[in-house]
Amino acid sequence: MSVKAESVNGAYVSVLGAKRSGIAVALLLHRCGAHVFVSDSGPLGGHERACLQERGIAFEEGGHSHKVLETDFAVVSPGIPPHVPVVEVMGKNGIGLFSEIEVASWFCRARIIGVTGTDGKTTTATLIAAMCGVDATERGYRVFSVGNIGVPFSSLVGEMSPGDVAVVELSSYQLERCTSFRPDVAVITNIMPDHLDRYEGSMQRYAEAKYRIYANQRKDDWLVYNADNEILRTHFADSRECIPRLVPFSRSKEYSAGADGNYAAMDGMWLTTVIGGRKEKVIRADDLFKRSFRGSHNLENALAAVAAVRVAGIGTAPVQEALGTFGGVEHRQEYVGTFNGVDWINDSKATNLNALQRALETVPGKVVLMAGGREKGDDFSELEDVIRQKVSTLVVFGESRDKFMAAFSSLVRVVQASSLEEAVVLAGLNAVQGETVLFSPGCSSFDMFDNFEERGKMFKMCIREMAE
Repeated sequence: MSVKAESVNGAYVSVLGAKRSGIAVALLLHRCGAHVFVSDSGPLGGHERACLQERGIAFEEGGHSHKVLETDFAVVSPGIPPHVPVVEVMGKNGIGLFSEIEVASWFCRARIIGVTGTDGKTTTATLIAAMCGVDATERGYRVFSVGNIGVPFSSLVGEMSPGDVAVVELSSYQLERCTSFRPDVAVITNIMPDHLDRYEGSMQRYAEAKYRIYANQRKDDWLVYNADNEILRTHFADSRECIPRLVPFSRSKEYSAGADGNYAAMDGMWLTTVIGGRKEKVIRADDLFKRSFRGSHNLENALAAVAAVRVAGIGTAPVQEALGTFGGVEHRQEYVGTFNGVDWINDSKATNLNALQRALETVPGKVVLMAGGREKGDDFSELEDVIRQKVSTLVVFGESRDKFMAAFSSLVRVVQASSLEEAVVLAGLNAVQGETVLFSPGCSSFDMFDNFEERGKMFKMCIREMAE
């Protein structure tokens, strides 16, 4: 347990943000003897208000008062940008600012496998948890999936014991305020343009937030990274200054071996690892791909997951079992059904243009693409070639529909919709037998929905209603 955890008892702590992670960390700190004050700029939900009231935790809503500054340190929700006035004032006053992930890690007794990256981190984290969980009961440990995957780390950390495994999915926002968080195994799936509105258009600042996943690792820890990703390959080209043991992974063997000779790569059709000088063929690529788990990006996710669990001590048999049965993750190129000869794919998690491009490259044949939402400052011109090659009709919706129209109306037929429901109807009308309707927005959901999960569920509900 961290020294910081021992100093929580009796401390005064402000928690900014009263959504899932904010409430979870408030309850954790309260149980550990802290005097907690929760502050949210908007209204609290009924469930959140009841949770705080039941435990006598003080809170305010609709704005941040001066009381938030009367604190020993603060926990800042990942959704609150650094330039928000209350956060800037706290920083100027010398108040320590931490993320919920950081605070939860102070109390964590389990082994931690941390996963970050622009795309693929949820699928990779889910695969890792599945592999670790195959024979967990027999080996006497439990597996917890927490973090950006949807379950706050703080809500389960108290249940974790030494020997358990915590698979923690991490966004750049969550990593920004991590100062001592240290995973036993860190994974970086890739770094591509995303959230540049948060980082003032700087890819370097965005990447530096991701690199915090290994900032506190030690020489006996492991760092798994994507050697096919140009940014990561360049960053780790001189690995002499990197403290943890490196395990690159690659879809080819061109960039396979790390400084210590460890890697995960494709050897012909075989997903292969070399760890500690021992080479092992794990599974054939054609045994991996189900209808909802296909494409080169998922091969990368599988390589990352296998490398992570192998260095964590998980045997080949449970890895093969998990990979052989894995069918993908909801809202990530999820096969919904076939209606009137048209396949419908839910890829609501595609919240940036890189994820949209990967989805288009993965789905076979011609596509009716549904895209839109709140864009993040990405360069739409990078999609021109794949749009021209793959898309028969582009159905656009949300705040970014005019930008999609301006970017692609000269390349393909573009149809505008005023809502997601109308977009589904228009997609169905424009799709012909043998095509695929791909719902891959390429933008965040926050113009119309609370999150991408809500958006994906609405998409699937609209399809069911249309098919009835």
